[in-house]
Amino acid sequence: MVVTVETNSKTSSSESVRSVQSPLGLVVRQTLLCANRENRAVVGLSESIHALSRKPQKILFCFLTSSIDHMHEVLLEAFCFEHDIYIIKLDNEEKLSRTLGSNQLESCVCVQTADTKYITADESELIDYCEAQWEPVKPIIKLPEK
Repeated sequence: MVVTVETNSKTSSSESVRSVQSPLGLVVRQTLLCANRENRAVVGLSESIHALSRKPQKILFCFLTSSIDHMHEVLLEAFCFEHDIYIIKLDNEEKLSRTLGSNQLESCVCVQTADTKYITADESELIDYCEAQWEPVKPIIKLPEK
């Protein structure tokens, strides 16, 4: 379940496109801030891989930026898909790092579920968005006869 989110569009696109992207970016930001404040955010690629390998059932979201290398991206996506973890791609590692208050550029953050299994309103909204964007059927491409 891979979803791409632009947290702040810098293109000269129309206002209607910005208004659709902006609220979702705010929901992502609030989800990250809340998880970070509650020590449920696993920040960094190595730390995220370690958390995913130990207790994948505790991970709700895996946020990836475009700066993550392709091999890690493919492996993380496959692992998350297998364990029903929502993957959300973000547009910018600098904004992600700034949101988390990190001095390093971060390309990956996993958000764990709370011990009470309580899901915040923002997390619920992100889950609904991911489910709405999920397309399980991939097109079948016909090869030429010769």
